[in-house]
Amino acid sequence: MAKNMEVAVLLDFYGELLTEKQREFLECYYNDDLSLSEIAANEGITRQGVRDAIKRAEAQLFDMEERLGLSRRFGEMRRGVDEIVEYTAMISDYNLRHSLSREINEYTVKIKTAAQTLLA
Repeated sequence: MAKNMEVAVLLDFYGELLTEKQREFLECYYNDDLSLSEIAANEGITRQGVRDAIKRAEAQLFDMEERLGLSRRFGEMRRGVDEIVEYTAMISDYNLRHSLSREINEYTVKIKTAAQTLLA
């Protein structure tokens, strides 16, 4: 994952744990695609001050992820749910081609619905 994308994802997970200014600077830089100079002009501080604040905030995000692992775990769970959805489709296809069990079809629909609810 590219660092910009990784920081944006970590910001979604841990942004509320940063100070308001740190979060605001990161959102402007990564989500709104503002330059350091643009953020500095908007805030009335130096470009270097914005850069330093962003670097400190990034370090905090990566430290939180290393300690808590929420983003990594979420990715693992999402991949697992995607597999469940894929396997229910395979079971459903097999059922249609071979035995046509109404119960199996109903259960696969329920499993797929439950899995998709987790992804929403």
